[in-house]
Amino acid sequence: MGVQEQYRDYVMTGFVKRVEPVVADHGDGAYLYDADGTEYIDCFAGISVTNAGHHNQQILDAAIAQANKLVHACSYVYHVESVGALAEKLAEITPGTLQKSFFGNGGAEAIEGAFRLAKRYSGKREFLAVESSFHGRSFATLSVTGNSGRKKGGGPYMPGVAFVPTPYCYRCFAETTPDKCDMLCARRVAEVARLHTSADVCAFIAEPVMGEGGIIVPPDDYFKRVKEILDEMDILFIADEVQSGFGRTGKMFAIEHYGVVPDIMTLAKGIADGWPLSAFIAKPEIADAFQIGDHLSTFGGNPVSCAAALANIDFLMDGVVDDAARKGDALMARFRELQKTQPLIGDVRGKGLMVGVELIADPATKAYGTAAAGFVRQYCLDHGVLIGVGGNFGSVLRIQPPLVIDDAQLDSVFATVVDGLEAFAKQ
Repeated sequence: MGVQEQYRDYVMTGFVKRVEPVVADHGDGAYLYDADGTEYIDCFAGISVTNAGHHNQQILDAAIAQANKLVHACSYVYHVESVGALAEKLAEITPGTLQKSFFGNGGAEAIEGAFRLAKRYSGKREFLAVESSFHGRSFATLSVTGNSGRKKGGGPYMPGVAFVPTPYCYRCFAETTPDKCDMLCARRVAEVARLHTSADVCAFIAEPVMGEGGIIVPPDDYFKRVKEILDEMDILFIADEVQSGFGRTGKMFAIEHYGVVPDIMTLAKGIADGWPLSAFIAKPEIADAFQIGDHLSTFGGNPVSCAAALANIDFLMDGVVDDAARKGDALMARFRELQKTQPLIGDVRGKGLMVGVELIADPATKAYGTAAAGFVRQYCLDHGVLIGVGGNFGSVLRIQPPLVIDDAQLDSVFATVVDGLEAFAKQ
């Protein structure tokens, strides 16, 4: 029985209608290879995970060396060298006074832990979240997810969550323009907290760049204004860097673009270049609120994953992150130039190599180009390029390759997307 048949008969595939007909066999840098030898330029990186590239030898060597010594000992029962070293490294590279980390296995687990810590520290129980956001597929993380398409069939959800407007410049509910923005989306945070909660809000959670929502980039001053409001109301700020962290946006962490320091930050995906690992890191006075017995993860802080993460950070900090900023700026500039003559493109946005190209069906109404995005995604797959699709209505092309992708590969990606747009227009 082939692997596609095994998936059909034995694997629960509850994420997409159908798993792509690609049998991922091996990878190298920005390339992913099917079992039949078909070569793809991987511009989705396992949903922004393999930031340092497939089969990164530096990271593999570190993981193998650790595996030859110790694979598991439960890092919250015993002291493990790679765990302590990674926690110290995260304290060094994260913004401000973030210092103490708790390690888990995936992004949703990190966010659940961050919520528990926020509750314990503040003594409060409610949360603010953002419309169109996505934070995971566990009960609490879906409860604070504003993207309704990700929540279908799972309710009712956790009470005590109020949503603020999405800082979505292209579809701004205030009908402003970036050069005449009055930051109503930020100011509404205070209004929602006062009018739509019971004044028991412990934390506000937001993605500095919204991935599943369609690579939505908030205005430059958004988080500064929001943080001022949160501080005035004694509400913690949790920055969800699960998808935007570890160089993805041209800085090690996306929140650094905004000059704001969160109280708690959640990490996963790109933290270890594919080895399962997550973390949430907090200011020491907040982290110390945990009491004995409050939190545990059997596999959290796996020694091999932590060793891989240390090597991954070293690799990314050796010029890779800065180079990602350059590559992303150049790619977005090309799409913006194309936008002038291609009516299917409504907006081009992103930071670093977290790029979104929003497609529209009608320039006059900005009707969502869901059909076009689905067509282009399939066209790219058929022509050797893997991309994602996001947004509430699936109208945004998501280009999030390994940061090691080279300029020639990006040329091929751009050309393939252009060809896909032209093929859709000719239908």
